[in-house]
Amino acid sequence: MNQEKLHVTFNSENLAYPEIRVETELKHVTFTPRGVCSVQIGFDLDSEKRIHNLSYIRGCNGNLKAIGKLVEGRPAAEVADILRGNDCQNRGTSCADQLAKAIDQALA
Repeated sequence: MNQEKLHVTFNSENLAYPEIRVETELKHVTFTPRGVCSVQIGFDLDSEKRIHNLSYIRGCNGNLKAIGKLVEGRPAAEVADILRGNDCQNRGTSCADQLAKAIDQALA
């Protein structure tokens, strides 16, 4: 069975004629981070290079879920610029910094 991912946005500014947009062309990215507690980062990029459905395997669950909420629907390059260089416990990297690396790789 073919499982196609969809991303649906709903703009409710005008309730009489709400704008509903269905994005069918999502590129799924899976990245293996290095030097951090998480072991895998996954996210989708839509045709406008916006991030959706960010998830981490392992790591600081609450903090990583918060990052996912904060970056949902934001331009990937902007997210990478904000998170790049963030450090965790003097490791020289962090789960957020690794996300920036994953985004840079996906956009290259």
